[in-house]
Amino acid sequence: MSDDKQYISYNNVHQLCQVSAKRIKNFKPDLIIAIGGGGFIPARILRTFLKEPGVPTVRIFAIILSLYEDLDTVGSEQEQVGVKINRTQWIDYEQCKLDLVGKNVLIVDEVDDTRTTLHYALHELEKDAKEQAEAKGIDVEKCPEMKTNFGIFVLHDKLKPKKADLPDEILLNENRYFAAKQVPDKWYAYPWESTDIVHHTKMAVKQGNDIFFEDEDDI
Repeated sequence: MSDDKQYISYNNVHQLCQVSAKRIKNFKPDLIIAIGGGGFIPARILRTFLKEPGVPTVRIFAIILSLYEDLDTVGSEQEQVGVKINRTQWIDYEQCKLDLVGKNVLIVDEVDDTRTTLHYALHELEKDAKEQAEAKGIDVEKCPEMKTNFGIFVLHDKLKPKKADLPDEILLNENRYFAAKQVPDKWYAYPWESTDIVHHTKMAVKQGNDIFFEDEDDI
């Protein structure tokens, strides 16, 4: 990864969600699952732009995953050789009265970097949906309309080799995998991580990572 730190402003995040919402509407998400902490703010902004008159607002649910990367101690500059993911927070389906069966579910995170977190979240949510269908006695092969369809939205997709995969039926489908921008493999600093938002925003403006269109006519 390059040491060229890129500062991303709140304005930029807001507009990335705005321009992406037009495509995401083709997926028609019934609910959003935000991966914390990077997916929380984009998910909330995105919901505003997905709102349709006379249609209930899309519900947002949160999951939090902790990613631990084990380092090879042989040699001073070895690449990581193992990854462990822990669930810090998951969905209590009974308490939330959340049924995934037959829904279009949009998973939201800020960046597709190694793809490890997205892979894990998707895999686990697919298992949950399958278990819910089986508990209802539903065979989704015989009733395809009851299949749970997952989509993914990220602000940035880093152009780099990934350490985990996503199914081709999602990754190669422009109406199921949504990356607002494809970007080089650099360090992207998001505003919600900043302890000095004034400096952060000034750097974003200087780097051209603030507003990229002036009004709705430019969208």
